[in-house]
Order: sequence, then structure tokens, then C-alpha cells
Amino acid sequence: MITLTLSKSRRAAGANDRSNDRGQRIQEPFGDRVFLVVITVMLTVALAVVLMPLVYIVASSFSSANAVSSGRVSFWPVEFSLRAYQVALSNPQVLQGYYNSLVYAIGGTLISVTLTVAIAYPLSRKGFLGRNVIMTGLIFTMLFSGGLIPTYMVVQDLGLLNTRWALLLPSAIGVWQVIIARSFFANTIPDELYEAAMLDGASDLRFLWSVVLPLSKPMLAVIALMYAIFQWNSYFDALIYLKDPDLFPLQIVLRNMLILNTTNGGSTDLAQQLEQRQLAGVLKYALIVVSSVPVLLIYPFIARHFTKGVLVGAVKG
Repeated sequence: MITLTLSKSRRAAGANDRSNDRGQRIQEPFGDRVFLVVITVMLTVALAVVLMPLVYIVASSFSSANAVSSGRVSFWPVEFSLRAYQVALSNPQVLQGYYNSLVYAIGGTLISVTLTVAIAYPLSRKGFLGRNVIMTGLIFTMLFSGGLIPTYMVVQDLGLLNTRWALLLPSAIGVWQVIIARSFFANTIPDELYEAAMLDGASDLRFLWSVVLPLSKPMLAVIALMYAIFQWNSYFDALIYLKDPDLFPLQIVLRNMLILNTTNGGSTDLAQQLEQRQLAGVLKYALIVVSSVPVLLIYPFIARHFTKGVLVGAVKG
């Protein structure tokens, strides 16, 4: 009986304490609540501004050409049709363009991440002589460049014209990504960890592979995503350096398809010309969706690393 009475008393006391805590909970100041409401409204408006065009593009891509050209599509498909996707995917060059873009994106990302780590890690070590001079030279390239013609001549002299390497090597290293990686290594990998690894007999390469890289997964995910998106959207370099259609990335293939469907005026049939113009109007929306699907499929797998490492290059205060 005594034990039962004590347990009931403790439960009652706990309930009273929780009710008192709820009653005594500190109210947020009025200014803070207004600030949160304003921020919520601003973020909602920003989300709507970004989301509405995307919804319109998807809805238009699944609508008929007549509905799109007449302006009857808003945020839902009108006269549902897959003809734009049939035209886009029936072209054999689209599959070849997909393959080429995957090669450029995957191969270019691996090369770029490897070279970025190779240059950023030594620059993050305080004992590396001349690191400030090298970093100054890298930053100088962000402000000044040789221009298109000297770059083209360099690529030509190296024998890279009309080869896959023309899209992989000239833009392999991004200075901004080097700065992010260097700041991460300098602020996250302590010198004591390096000294402990040296005492255990680890070489510099072994320390980099076994210690530094496993601790740098968020940063690697961030710069890998940056490089992959850059390579996937690569357009101008392919337009300048490539002539063989079998080497064209997806962006060039889709551009050529859109131009052909827009300027094909060889037929004297006015109805056929009108249909061709209407198809070009809906085809551009389908091409946007087709070119964006791979990036949308890849991002969820690295989103958790991206959210953790998006500010890894920030300087700790």
C-alpha cells in the first residue's frame, strides 16, 4: 500500500510539474513572431516563383501542340499528348547524346574531383612551401583569362580537337572548388591527426586515402555535384571543339533538333509548316524535361551529403 501510494504521488507530482512547465513556458517576443511570419511569407513567395515555371514546363510538355500555341495551358496538361516526347526520343542521336553526356559527366567528375583534391590538400598544409604563391596564381585565373582564341589554340596544339578529351581536360579544375576543398582540409583535418598517422608509419598518400578522404565525404559530394552539373550542361565547349556528331553531348543534340523543327520551311504546304511551328513550341518544353531528368534522379542520392557539406568551405570563427 505504501509503495502504491508513493508511486501515485510521484505520478501526480510529475503531472503537476509538466502542467506548470507548460503554463510557465516563455512566450516568444512579438517582434520574433512577426519576423518568422515575414520570413515564412517570403520563402513561400520564392517557392511559388521558382515552382510555377517548372510546373508550367511539365504541363506544356504533356499537352498538344495546338493547346500550347494557343496559350490554353496553365498548370495542368491540356489535350494530353506524348507526341513531343515521341519526336524527341525517336531520334537516334538523342540516345547517343545521352551516352556522350553520361561519359562526360561521370568521367569529367572523376577527373576533376581527383585533380581538385590533389591540388587542394597540399595547399592546406602549413608546411608546404610556396602554397601562398600557388594559391595567388589560381585566384588570378578567376579574374583574368587568356580568352577564347588562345584557349582554342592551346587545345589545338595539344591535339584535343574533335576528341572527348577536349571537354574533359581544359575545364578539369575549378578554382572555386579548389578554394572550398582547401578551406575544408585546413579547418577540419588537424595537424595532430597527421602527426599521429606519421608516428604509426603512414605515408602521405596513405594518410590522404585512409584518413582525409573518409572524413571529407560531405565536401567531396558538394564539389562532385558541382562538377557533374557543369559537365552535364556543357554546351559552348562542345560547340567550339567538336565537329563529329557522334561526340556531341545531349545539349548540342537537343539544340539541333529544336533548330531543325523551327526552321524547316522547305515544304510549300502551309498546314504542314503551321504544324511544324506548333510542334517546335511544345518540343522545347519536352526537351527541357528530357535534359533535366538525369540530374533530378541523381540529386536525391547525394542530398544528405550536400546539405551537410554545402558550407564546408566556410572559415570557422
